[in-house]
Amino acid sequence: MSRFAILTLLTNLLLGPATVAAQENPPTPFDAALAKTLGADDMGMRSFVLVVLKTGPTKVPAGPKRDEMFKGHMANIQRLAGEGKLVFAGPLDGVDGWRGIFIFAAPDIAAAKTCVATDPVIIEGEMVAEHHRLYGSAGLMMMNEIHRKISKRTP
Repeated sequence: MSRFAILTLLTNLLLGPATVAAQENPPTPFDAALAKTLGADDMGMRSFVLVVLKTGPTKVPAGPKRDEMFKGHMANIQRLAGEGKLVFAGPLDGVDGWRGIFIFAAPDIAAAKTCVATDPVIIEGEMVAEHHRLYGSAGLMMMNEIHRKISKRTP
């Protein structure tokens, strides 16, 4: 098979479904008000701060203190999400010492550090935080609202 035929086949395989999907689902018109509300730039993106939670120097032993610490950790997540500061949080498998991530709608790393410092797992030394600038879709700002609509559990 010629290179041209192979490239044509690959192009059809890769772009064909997208072309069909675009025809079936025409693009949604730009919503300037929503973009402004979410803090989007012209590309629909914005700055965030990604926080990687890693195993810290002080493992809190199993028992009431640990249970209370993690209860406080979850309450802190809910509070920060409710304030519109935390747009995503989730656990990692911890295999490599990486325990979880936060994504903050914070203007800078210093503001995110202030939020992270209120978390009991950080206060107790169970975890430490590593902060990084992140540039991604401003649509992430809608994550908590969408999650509330699809979760059967109330926070």
